[in-house]
Amino acid sequence: MAYYWFKAFHIVGIVCWFAGMFYLPRLFVYHAEAYEQPEPARTVLTQQYQVMEKRLYSIIMTPAMLLTVAMAIGLVTTEPAVMKQPWMHIKLACVALLLGYHHVCKRIMKKLAANECQMTGQQFRWFNEFPTVFFVIVVLLAVFKNNFPTDGATWLIAAMVVGMAAAIQLYARKRRLDKERSAEAEPTTVNATPEGSV
Repeated sequence: MAYYWFKAFHIVGIVCWFAGMFYLPRLFVYHAEAYEQPEPARTVLTQQYQVMEKRLYSIIMTPAMLLTVAMAIGLVTTEPAVMKQPWMHIKLACVALLLGYHHVCKRIMKKLAANECQMTGQQFRWFNEFPTVFFVIVVLLAVFKNNFPTDGATWLIAAMVVGMAAAIQLYARKRRLDKERSAEAEPTTVNATPEGSV
């Protein structure tokens, strides 16, 4: 019975942790782009994103990550033989990378708060896709275990990466064109002397 409790709350932890890891880098995108805004919008937006990032990381992401790890340890104690399985070694390597990503997010938060982060909104869009790829790999490993469909998974992940890259590039092009159009639409100031003045 303990196995099922551990598994249930392990899944709850994973869902909440990944929800945070999907959303926090998206806030980084908006935070970085807020620096492009004129004052007072820049200050208002950056302060708001700072609060949102901190709360998301502290109240949702970190507790969910701790729950995920604690329940995983519980699962392993009920089935220690699973640690001898090759699929579990790969899964744990992926989880270690995701734990690293989690802590990199905290460092980025601090840099954004101090206005020392050099990453652009475009770079954060790429950064945002990292957990998605590893989420898919971890789920496939958990489902297929030692029957992992290497060929199918490789094609799926390659297609995902290509699709993400295309979407990011198309969005960057759209933003650039929108900026060019709005710059062209702005009325030009003409310093003409009013008729009849001396």
